[in-house]
Amino acid sequence: MTVTRVQIVRRGLSNRCPNCGGKTLFKEGTLFQVNPACPACGMKIERDEGSFLGAMSLNYGITIIGFLVPVLLLYMGGVLPGMAAAIIAGVGAFGFPLLFYRSSRSWWLMNYYFFLPQHLPANLGAVRKGEDQNI
Repeated sequence: MTVTRVQIVRRGLSNRCPNCGGKTLFKEGTLFQVNPACPACGMKIERDEGSFLGAMSLNYGITIIGFLVPVLLLYMGGVLPGMAAAIIAGVGAFGFPLLFYRSSRSWWLMNYYFFLPQHLPANLGAVRKGEDQNI
């Protein structure tokens, strides 16, 4: 089975395993616990510290660009009064990253495997066959 970049993006946007497409990134019954490996296909999900740091950076970046900047623009445009904007921004600065946590973990995996699809276990066989044909 060869996983295409389009499949990787679809799976990433729907919080699924990039390798098999199963809804197995997170431990069942938990909101924030990532499975160390996919129960369906066995792919290691938690590879190293960079996977957590990358997802956290993505989460904070989306929070700033997608939430806090619009609140600031609404305040500067006179749509929101100062106190309301401050309260919304304060609550959102903590609440939005919590709500976006699962997506940020999935999107980080999606970005990684979009640029390096040959690292997916499902694609390793295709890479090896290609290498064998070139020999």
